[in-house]
Amino acid sequence: MSSVKLGLHAIRVGNIFCIGRNYAAHAAELGNKVEDEPLVFLKPTSALLDESSPIRLPAYSDDVHHECELVALIGKGGSDIPPDAALSHVAGYGIGLDLTARDAQAEAKRKGHPWTKAKGFRGAACVSTLVPAARVADPQQFKFELRVNGQLRQSGDAGLMLFTLAEQISYLSRLYGLSDGDLIFTGTPEGVARIESGDQLDLSLHGQVSAHWKVE
Repeated sequence: MSSVKLGLHAIRVGNIFCIGRNYAAHAAELGNKVEDEPLVFLKPTSALLDESSPIRLPAYSDDVHHECELVALIGKGGSDIPPDAALSHVAGYGIGLDLTARDAQAEAKRKGHPWTKAKGFRGAACVSTLVPAARVADPQQFKFELRVNGQLRQSGDAGLMLFTLAEQISYLSRLYGLSDGDLIFTGTPEGVARIESGDQLDLSLHGQVSAHWKVE
């Protein structure tokens, strides 16, 4: 899978940018400090997963965590985008999961290695169908949640982001440049936890879109 659905249309994905530690409570629950600028990592497009396929846990990890996030699709790329124009570059919004092999991540951190093995395995970037940005007045007003087997695990409020989506877009465009079809995973709130085979995951971007995955 190398595309996402924007309404009824398939959009080919370019880069997948992810923002870490963008909610203070999540940084605190993992014992991490809050960063002075967005903490950026990447996932390969081979990590993309839509609802047509189940989540398959990597054999090398015994501790894969869910991280529920607001996801934005860039419809118009650019460089040095000012924050006050940033949201005009968004084509759609959705809800997703940044799956993390926490044990592999801890080992990578210990060795000073990149996080790719922990963050980039197949199926580690779950994305719902996206809703057109024209339907959204202000993405910082979004509320979202994740339920696992019917129990609330994560409840997010985009208004609590340390770096707003507009600031993220501006920052990414300035450092890396943004392209049509790039995805941004905007960070997860507190409540991350282990998932295991048989779990049922239900995600909701309130008033806009929902998504469901089963873990095999």
